[in-house]
Amino acid sequence: MDMEAAKLVGAGLAVLALAGAGIGLGVMFGHYMEGAMRNPEAQAKLKVQPMVAFALIEATGLIGFVVSMLILFK
Repeated sequence: MDMEAAKLVGAGLAVLALAGAGIGLGVMFGHYMEGAMRNPEAQAKLKVQPMVAFALIEATGLIGFVVSMLILFK
């Protein structure tokens, strides 16, 4: 396998973090909405934790994207 093919394979594997971030966000917000619909009074208390989790999950996806771009263009 030459170096260009290895770079493309590595970048493709690094982008898989974006798929994991998308799945994680869907599951997390789905459960948040389910909890908010079951108990609307607790929605204000439940709002902070999903926003922190959103930031962490999104950062994981962005780090994967940046790593794949570094692999491709460096």
